[in-house]
Amino acid sequence: MRILYLSQYFPPEVGATQTRAYEMARHLVQAGHQVTMLTEFPNHPSGIMPDEFRGKWCQRESLEGIDVLRIWVKASPVKSFRNRMLFYLSYMLNATLVGLLKAQGPYDLVYVTSPPLFVGGAGLALSALKRAKLVFEVRDLWPESAVALGELSNRQAIAWASRLEELCYNRASRIVVVTNGIEARLQERGYGAKLALIANGSNTELFRPSPEAGLKLRQELGLGSRFVVLYAGIHGLAQGMETLVEAARLLQDQPDVHFLFVGEGPKKMDAAILREEYGLQNLTMLSERPMSEMPAFLSAANVALVPLRKHALFQGALPSKMFDAWACGCPIILSIEGEARRVLEAAQGGLYAEPEDAASIAAAVQSLRARPAEAAEMGLNGRRYVEAHYSRQRMAQRLEELLREIV
Repeated sequence: MRILYLSQYFPPEVGATQTRAYEMARHLVQAGHQVTMLTEFPNHPSGIMPDEFRGKWCQRESLEGIDVLRIWVKASPVKSFRNRMLFYLSYMLNATLVGLLKAQGPYDLVYVTSPPLFVGGAGLALSALKRAKLVFEVRDLWPESAVALGELSNRQAIAWASRLEELCYNRASRIVVVTNGIEARLQERGYGAKLALIANGSNTELFRPSPEAGLKLRQELGLGSRFVVLYAGIHGLAQGMETLVEAARLLQDQPDVHFLFVGEGPKKMDAAILREEYGLQNLTMLSERPMSEMPAFLSAANVALVPLRKHALFQGALPSKMFDAWACGCPIILSIEGEARRVLEAAQGGLYAEPEDAASIAAAVQSLRARPAEAAEMGLNGRRYVEAHYSRQRMAQRLEELLREIV
């Protein structure tokens, strides 16, 4: 098969979207298919374009056999409504143009992953122009989630986005969803016949327990034998970063407990300011790290935090960071209701804490610290559960089988 894969976010950017797109595309290439990836010049989530890409419109490169076409987008570190729209729309326009001019030859499929939803606009245009079937992947319901989080409030923009969403669903040959919650919501809207569930997961070859790397990292960071509580991921609106900082404040009188935040995002500055206001010595904040370094961080941690804000929207969420932690044998404290909690309980891989409840998170930390043997067993349970049900390799194989069926 020849596949034109549209993902606005892609490595070297770090994040769940980037990782999923890279690993799915890599598996397809390894299975003998040709994959062209249409993505942006790396800038997310900082909004700052590296010097090497400035002044360019597009650039072609090869990454493990994936033909990568990177394009210019209107990036900005100021995440206003206007700037976000320019960011999304510039990708949609340039991906369409570059896909038409540079991704030459016939394609069997155009595969689009959303959000951002406007990637779907480029996918619609390219699937029509190239007369290729469209497969639309939904990792989050947009614009529904953007409205719920306050990222999108302009009525006209919501109307346009809703119309684009419907066009993508109607035009797609199949709709790939990543959680049971999203699947149920789209079934309610009449798209059941098109749906295929291919969940998030973890690359169990990359993410695996690495005690030596974890110990070395602890030494480098001066963490010693302290009980390390890790949050690694985007510092965004959905995660409730202020709650995590407050949990650290509640435990600041316990010198053997240390919080470690790794990542970037629009709420990082707010979290850093709050840390300074509280004078927290038990919270270290590090910049974003490449995916290849994350197994060491998860192996160094005693527990990983997986939070989302308290909202009905997240009842169907299933963050990939929970599977990455488990794959490294690290138990989690999950602050998400719904589907993620049910998976946690099935895996017996950690503790549940109420979303946006710092006291509940702090209590869970204390409970695991007091029961190290049980905490270690939870981490092992998680590893076994991911290997059995949520390995990225297994999910990539399912995707390839689905695409073969469509073609």
